[in-house]
Amino acid sequence: MKHIQKIVASIIVIAATITTANAQSTASASASATIVTPISIVKNVDMNFGNIAVTSSGGTVVLAPAGTRTATGGVTLPVVAGTVSAAAFTVSGQSNYTYDITLPSGNIVLANGANSMNINNFTASIGLTAGQLSSGGTGTQSFTVGATLDVSANQAAGL
Repeated sequence: MKHIQKIVASIIVIAATITTANAQSTASASASATIVTPISIVKNVDMNFGNIAVTSSGGTVVLAPAGTRTATGGVTLPVVAGTVSAAAFTVSGQSNYTYDITLPSGNIVLANGANSMNINNFTASIGLTAGQLSSGGTGTQSFTVGATLDVSANQAAGL
């Protein structure tokens, strides 16, 4: 009988050991997220074609993104240029991120009462329509936009 009790006791110890060996195991993982600086754009300078003179035949004034201008047709650029500037913008956000810009594809009408002129052929200093923010910390990039101003024959002064 003692022999049977020893066998039963051994089976109970083995069963307890097997139960412990089959216990559940756990593992954990961490979670993380990176908050990036959202891209923003700020206008620094408005576009200004400066002083323009026109004869009885119209023409154009082309304002390059660099801020230089040329005239065609019956348009002349007076010696006193006035304020001439391409539109200037600064884009800020996460460094090395890229962004796209969309320039107007048609005419934008510059109007003052019954007088109007069309602005078209917009061009940006950063190439077609994309840029990449500088590296290191918060990225920034500045660019300028030029365009063509269509001046009608005998355009009224003051617009």
